[in-house]
Amino acid sequence: QLQLVESGGDLAQPGGSLSLSCALSGFTLDHYAIGWFRQAPGKEREGVSCLSSKDRSTSYADSVKGRYTISRDNAKNTVYLQMNSLKPEDTAVYYCAAVFLPWGDCGLTDGEYDYWGQGTQVTVSS
Repeated sequence: QLQLVESGGDLAQPGGSLSLSCALSGFTLDHYAIGWFRQAPGKEREGVSCLSSKDRSTSYADSVKGRYTISRDNAKNTVYLQMNSLKPEDTAVYYCAAVFLPWGDCGLTDGEYDYWGQGTQVTVSS
């Protein structure tokens, strides 16, 4: 059974940093692309970043480029999202998601992903 569990969400001040984790079970990162998405109240879910399986290529939304970094630890079967220079508009529930994609580049469209975690709340406020 494929399962994704996010953690690390918290309250942070503007300009601060948080690191989110997405622990995976039931599958490995060798054949799955992983994406991070977020949904703020009253807004549609948007893709934030993704990590491809084989070549580990990455993609970022323009709104987070230069501030967020996605990475993975194969030994821990975990994907991370390091978020720096946080802004109030980064406030949202953050989700990680997975799709079987042994080759090719990952995408930031939620319809491309088949498996989802339960989400973790990130609040940026002074």
